[in-house]
Amino acid sequence: MENKYDKLKLKNQLCFPIYLCSKELVRKYNNVLKEYDLTYTQYIVMLYLWEINEVNVSTLGSAMLLDSSTLTPLLKKMENKGYIIRERLQKDERNLIIKLTKKGILLKDKVLDIPDKISKCLNLNNQEAEELYKLLYKSLLNLGKEDK
Repeated sequence: MENKYDKLKLKNQLCFPIYLCSKELVRKYNNVLKEYDLTYTQYIVMLYLWEINEVNVSTLGSAMLLDSSTLTPLLKKMENKGYIIRERLQKDERNLIIKLTKKGILLKDKVLDIPDKISKCLNLNNQEAEELYKLLYKSLLNLGKEDK
C-alpha cells in the first residue's frame, strides 16, 4: 500500500535531479571556463553573440531569460574583459546595443573544444543526448505557457 505522502519524498521529485544536474553541469562548465576568465552565464551570452554578432539588450535578455538586473553587471564585466562593447544608439539612447570585439570573436576558436569536454562528463550517447535535449526544451516551453 502506498503512503499518501510518498509523492512528497525527495527521491520522487523530478525537480530534484534536474536541479542537481543543472548545478553540477554549471560547476563543470565553470571549471573549464576558468582559463578563459568566463562564467557559465557569460559563456552562454558569448554563444548567442557568436551566432548573431550584435543585439540590443532587451532582445538578449529575452533570449537568455535574464532580467536587466542580472544582465547589466554581467555585460559590464564582459566589456571590461574586452569581449564586447556596449553602444547606445544615437537616434534612441534608451536602446543599448551589444557587439563583439575582435577579442570576443577570436575567443570562439579558443573555446571550440568545450562542448566535447562537457559531453564527455555527461557520458550520454547521441540518441540519449538528443532525447534529453528534446524533453528539456518541451518542459521549458510547457513551463513558459503557464505564465501566460
